[in-house]
Amino acid sequence: MSAMLESFETFVVVRNGVRLYGRRAGRGRPLLLLHGHPQTHAMWHRVAPALAEEFSVVMMDLRGYGDSARPEPGEGSCAYSKREMALDALAVMEEQGFQRFGVLAHDRGARVAHRLAADHAHAVDRLMLLDIAPTLAMYEQTSLAFAQAYWHWFFLIQPPPLPEALIESDPVRYVRSVMGKRHAGLAAFAPEALAEYERCAGVPGTAQGICADYRASAGVDLEHDRADIAGGRRLEMPLHVLWGEHGVVGQCFDVLSLWRERANQVTGRSVPCGHYIAEEAPPLLLHEAFEFLRKQP
Repeated sequence: MSAMLESFETFVVVRNGVRLYGRRAGRGRPLLLLHGHPQTHAMWHRVAPALAEEFSVVMMDLRGYGDSARPEPGEGSCAYSKREMALDALAVMEEQGFQRFGVLAHDRGARVAHRLAADHAHAVDRLMLLDIAPTLAMYEQTSLAFAQAYWHWFFLIQPPPLPEALIESDPVRYVRSVMGKRHAGLAAFAPEALAEYERCAGVPGTAQGICADYRASAGVDLEHDRADIAGGRRLEMPLHVLWGEHGVVGQCFDVLSLWRERANQVTGRSVPCGHYIAEEAPPLLLHEAFEFLRKQP
């Protein structure tokens, strides 16, 4: 990568044959950063160096994204369930020597982080999620406005091979269409970061991995969420959520109320930006992150 994250060392962890790529820097309490779609760990380039001054920061590319592997989806896209992806994250942190850590996650990564915290509460001491409401609630409460704005949620879950073929026909156009039509447009992204997203979108197997991620969210992930609710399982660790006041999630859902249905210690607020908080409003995110993550578990 360019000089964006040159102070971070690269690493590779292999879990059950799946290559997981990441970067690490800093010292202090461990903090895992998980990215969203259709991005990579590069989305943290405006905040990770500052966080690494106080935390041991670990960033990774989710399976199907960035420079991590793109395994076959399997029946029901189970290889891309958030439960499986959470096990990737756990393996990465254990390989780095961390058994318990904080998590800061955006978009798809935040859905992985939710499952990580639900399945492995012993490992997550504080959880900070950016611009999502719980997946099950978002599907069950979908409105026309949400479906129009988050069209990709419903495009990507269509049966193969049509979504994959359309993405593969022009991966750069896909990235720019998804990211550029939100509140801040493409101007929100550093050219070198956008180039990284575009490069990785063109890696063979990316379209299949992206579609499998979303198909799992509309299938097996909902089964896991419903099982949590039926079993009365709630997140116990402190949870802090931020959402963009110009973004779709906060406009279509009562974010705090929905998270309070799933967790016992919830704080959060809207912030004056769109969906891509780490790139649109990095000073604000750093302020919120330090205030929340500095607190002892």
